[in-house]
Amino acid sequence: MYKALYRKWRPLTFDDVISQEYTTEALKNQIKSGRTAHAYLFTGSRGTGKTTCARILAKAVNCRNMKDGNPCLECDICRDADSGALTDIVEIDAASNNGVDNIRDLRDAAVYTPERGAYKIYIIDEVHMLSQGAFNALLKIMEEPPPYVKFILATTEIHKVPATIVSRCQRYDFRRIKPEDIAKRLSYIAQQEELDLTEDGAAMIAKLADGGMRDAVSLLDQCSVCAEKIDAEAVSAAAGIAGRDYLYDMLDAISDKDVPKALSITSDLYDMSKDLSRLCEELITQLRNIMLLKASPATADKLIVCMPDELERLKALAGKSDLPAVMDRLSALQECRERMQRAMNKRVEFEMSLIKLCGNVRNVPESIDNSEIYDKIKQLENKLSSVPKAVQNTVQAPEQPEVLEATAPQSEEKIIPTIDIKKLKPEDIIPCERWGEVLEEFRKINPAVAGSLDGSFAGTAGNYMFITAQNRFFMELFKVKENANSLGIAVANVLGQRFIIKAKCATTVTEQKNLAEQIVKKAMESRIETAVEKENV
Repeated sequence: MYKALYRKWRPLTFDDVISQEYTTEALKNQIKSGRTAHAYLFTGSRGTGKTTCARILAKAVNCRNMKDGNPCLECDICRDADSGALTDIVEIDAASNNGVDNIRDLRDAAVYTPERGAYKIYIIDEVHMLSQGAFNALLKIMEEPPPYVKFILATTEIHKVPATIVSRCQRYDFRRIKPEDIAKRLSYIAQQEELDLTEDGAAMIAKLADGGMRDAVSLLDQCSVCAEKIDAEAVSAAAGIAGRDYLYDMLDAISDKDVPKALSITSDLYDMSKDLSRLCEELITQLRNIMLLKASPATADKLIVCMPDELERLKALAGKSDLPAVMDRLSALQECRERMQRAMNKRVEFEMSLIKLCGNVRNVPESIDNSEIYDKIKQLENKLSSVPKAVQNTVQAPEQPEVLEATAPQSEEKIIPTIDIKKLKPEDIIPCERWGEVLEEFRKINPAVAGSLDGSFAGTAGNYMFITAQNRFFMELFKVKENANSLGIAVANVLGQRFIIKAKCATTVTEQKNLAEQIVKKAMESRIETAVEKENV
C-alpha cells in the first residue's frame, strides 16, 4: 500500500531533523546525561518538527540501546514505537479530546507504571485547544507527576496556553526551516525515490512551503504524479500559481483607478466559483511582493514568491505606485479579509473594498460650522482696532502684554482639588512632556478649536493643569463649556486622569493682531481649497 512521502520520510532520530540544531542538541545532551525534565513544551509554526521531535524524545528515553542521545531504531521498544504499538507512549490530539473528562482519564491512567519502558510518555498535540477546565485538570499532575511519567506538549499558538502550564515546562521554540535546507532535503528524498527534481524546482517548492518541511514534501509528492520532470514550471502548475493573470489584471485596475474593470474581473471569478476570501489573500500576497520591490529592490528577488515571467509584471506594477500607497492598499485588504470572516455577504464586502482601493470613495469628514469661529475672530479684530489713538501718539514705549487668565467651566463630573493652589509655588509645576500628544488628541476631538493652541505649552501640579497659550483667541474659546470639556477629554485620554485646567495668555496686542490676520487668511484659503475639491469630485 502506498504511503505518503511526508509520512515515509519523517525523521526517526534527532540527527535527521533539519534547521533545529539548538533544540535537538539540547535534548540529546539531556538524554545522555540522564537529566530529562518531567514536562516539555514545543512551539512553532506547522511542519517545523514539533511532533516529530516529541516522538523521537519519547523513544530515546525508553530505548534499550540509546546511541549518543538518539534512539537505536533496532530494539523492540523503538520498532513498536515507530509502528504505534508501544502502549507506554500515548499520543493525544487535543483538538478532538479537549474536554475535562479526557484529561481526567489521562490523570487516572498516569498512576499506573509503564509496561515495558522506563517512562510513560504523554504527547499532547495542539495543546492550546484544551478547554479551561481541561487545563485546570492537567495542571496538578503536571506540577507533581509520578517519577515515571513525562509530558510533551506541542502547540502552534503558544499565546493560548495558560502561563501556569508554560511555567511548569521546559520550552523549546522551533523556528521556520530555511529554504536552502528544505531544498537540500527535497533533493535527497527525490534521489532516494528516483524522482527527477531539478534545482529550480526544489527551490520553488522550498519558497512555497513557507518554512514548513511537511508542506514541502507533500507538494513534492503532488508534483511527482503531475509531471515526470519536476521543474519550476511543473511546481507552479501543481501548486495552482500558474495562470494567475487575473491577479495582475486586478492590480492594474486598482493602480489605474478603473472600477468597472476591477468589478468585472471579480464578477467573472465569482461566476467561476472562486473563493473571494482566497482571492483577497492572493492579492495581499502580491501586494506584499510589490511592497518588497519598492522597499528593498536589491534583496526583493530572494524574498518574493513568483514565477520568473511574473516578476516583470510585478516590477511594472511597482512602478505605478509609491510605497505609502502600496502599504495603504495592503492595510485595506487585510482589514477587508478580517471583515469577510464575519460578513453575511463576502462579495459585497470585497467589492466595497475594491471601490475604495480604486480611490472613488473619499472619507469626507463631517462639515464643521465655522460661523461662530469667524464671529469670534471678527470680535477680536474689532477689539484690536478699538485701541485708543492717544496711545499711538505717545512716545513709543515697549508694548507690555496684558496677562489674560481663565479657568475651564466645570463639567458635570466635578473634580476635587488635591492641592491648595494658593500655596503653590512656580517650582512645584512639572512640565507636561506629553503635551504634543494631548494636542494631537484634541485635534481629533475638536479640530475647529485645536489650532488656537499652536505654540502652547503646559505643566501639572497635583490634579491641576496650567496651560500657557500664545493665542488670545483661545482664551475666548476656552470660556465655552463644550470646548473646555473636549480639551479635558483629550487630556484624560492621553494622561489617564482628569485635571482642573487653568489657562493664561501673555502675548501683546500687536502680536495678537498679526496672529488674527494669519488665522483669517488660513481659514479663507482652507475654505477655497475645500470648495475646489468638492467641485472636482
